[in-house]
Amino acid sequence: MGLRTTIEKVIDPYTISCPDRNHQHTIDSISLKKKIDHGFNFGLNSIMSKFTNKIVNGNSLEILKKIPDKSFDLVFADPPYNMQIGEKLKRPDDSKVNGVNDKWDQFLSFKDYDGFCKTWLKECKRILKDNGSIWVIGTYHNIFRLGYHLQNLNYWLLNDVIWRKNNPMPNFKGTRFTNAHETLIWASKSKKSKYTFNYQSLKCFNDDLQMRSDWTLPICNGKERLKKNGKKVHSTQKPEALLHRIILATTNKGDLIFDPFLGTGTTAVVAKKLGRQYFGIEKDKKYFLAANQRINKTNIIEDDCLDTLQNNKSKPRIPFGSLIEMGLIKPGTLLFDHKRKYNAKIMADGSLKCQQTEGSIHKVAAKILGAESCNGWTFWHYQSGNSLIPIDELRQRLRPSI
Repeated sequence: MGLRTTIEKVIDPYTISCPDRNHQHTIDSISLKKKIDHGFNFGLNSIMSKFTNKIVNGNSLEILKKIPDKSFDLVFADPPYNMQIGEKLKRPDDSKVNGVNDKWDQFLSFKDYDGFCKTWLKECKRILKDNGSIWVIGTYHNIFRLGYHLQNLNYWLLNDVIWRKNNPMPNFKGTRFTNAHETLIWASKSKKSKYTFNYQSLKCFNDDLQMRSDWTLPICNGKERLKKNGKKVHSTQKPEALLHRIILATTNKGDLIFDPFLGTGTTAVVAKKLGRQYFGIEKDKKYFLAANQRINKTNIIEDDCLDTLQNNKSKPRIPFGSLIEMGLIKPGTLLFDHKRKYNAKIMADGSLKCQQTEGSIHKVAAKILGAESCNGWTFWHYQSGNSLIPIDELRQRLRPSI
């Protein structure tokens, strides 16, 4: 789709909210077209300003078609689940269970639902950047169908994540297991995509343990749950903690995130807090207004607190021999473990010699410890005055110059 075509196809005047500016305006395709006809040069950035830090009240399937190709770094989609509940559910006290029979969640058939899902997933792939990724969430009612469509559209599946709810709704009829989890699928645009995954940040977030694909988080309740006149504004509002983890893990500061089913705005709220940009679409006017009000009240975290840890794989590789070449350490220097129990001599070729063992800093350390592997950068230390300093300190000193 060409640039001119993209602009001219913004025909219907959807109400767009700019929460940060606390006002509303419409996209008027006629005025845009006039400017083009008068020679005004609208670049991609000008178009994308219509889809940055704004939310729209309208139909996702229609608005998606108007978004330029390769616009977003991440898509988070919480689509209708098509739960197929044919009767009203009640608690033992005969009170109604909300959240299972909303009209927006109902489709005439699986065929209709599949057609709906294929349409929005296809458009989301088009508007994702080449290195972008997508998250979709669902229950057993729809997640397998979503996974099927994702693969058929040649997304590349990266993980399925289980969101285990520590306070799930009980199974009131007592005829099935309690549905205590939802499933998320994370996929990149293609197999070749160099998607964002902030591994080191997630590991630090998880007390220096690798983040697993089963997450225990509460459902949305308490002060975070939006209510009006004592009733929930949205029956399936997602907790901010869930989106915080997703956005922290798979985007960087300043990235643009899209949510085609915004609901009451959780994705946009967390994106704003974390210094990301956002664009969202919500069909229901009540949800849209609630989201707009909620985003207006959200404050961004201070900019100097938003940086994430750099993944080791993204850092330039520095072999131990480079320290010798750059004169940071000399052949013949003795290296020690932190207790001075072992020592090894540095050879001119960057190898170490310790009694009858010789090899790389990693191999010699592993041999001494009787282990399969060992990180020589943290095991070996050099003497500086009366102190022992890890040789990794020399590597870090060298990194800024590479």
